[in-house]
Amino acid sequence: MQLDAYIKIYTIYLYFRTIHTILTIFSMARLSVNINKIATLRNARGGGLPDLIKVAMDCERFGAQGITVHPRPDERHIRYQDVRDLKKVVKTEFNIEGYPSKTFIDLVLEVKPEQVTLVPDSPDVLTSNAGWNTIENKEMLAEVVSIFKKAGIRTSLFIETSKEMIEGAASVGADRIELYTESYANLYASNKEEAVKPFVESATVALECGLGINAGHDLSLENLRYFSERIEGLLEVSIGHALISDALYLGLENTVQRYLRELTEK
Repeated sequence: MQLDAYIKIYTIYLYFRTIHTILTIFSMARLSVNINKIATLRNARGGGLPDLIKVAMDCERFGAQGITVHPRPDERHIRYQDVRDLKKVVKTEFNIEGYPSKTFIDLVLEVKPEQVTLVPDSPDVLTSNAGWNTIENKEMLAEVVSIFKKAGIRTSLFIETSKEMIEGAASVGADRIELYTESYANLYASNKEEAVKPFVESATVALECGLGINAGHDLSLENLRYFSERIEGLLEVSIGHALISDALYLGLENTVQRYLRELTEK
């Protein structure tokens, strides 16, 4: 009888542990790896090394739940053909970022990723450095969002921590926002509580507006866990530069899994 009781208790324990694991997986923010820097390295030498397609497939194999690319008009890193080739192999979530020029819109409609993230980058900008003014660009954004939503593509807008701009994102029909986290990363080392405060407030506004919440830019192994623990409703983080840089020292598989642990071990 005593053995039977122990077996029953252990069975119950395994059941609840399994439920907890499942709930943790579904409640955690997803990791989307931005592979722009891999393309930058390839393009610096020409040829096909490193192999962008293999890196994307490996990131997924190592646990990443999405692949992000940001093709720019000069194709200085991700090329338009890369986007087409990646669509054939990405098995998780494919996220294409970019400014909604006609060429970009046509590419996204051709490839039909799971998500498109619109950013207000001018052609010559080195990296994304500002969020949308959703008030001044309301008419244009509403039109572009409508085009993508009719094609069944989830649409996200790159946004800073402004209540007005977040509400504007909702008003143009966006499904999600991607919070621009450079200011958080810059302040984190000196005052992490103040660094995250405007993002906590912005997440509340977004949720009240019915928007999903993504985040990205300068998130790293140092600051990711604190951010993800405090942002209610965080669905996805897009990380490229820091993750690829870490991979030079730690290896790609180890790096992807360490970033995943920062999102899951709370």
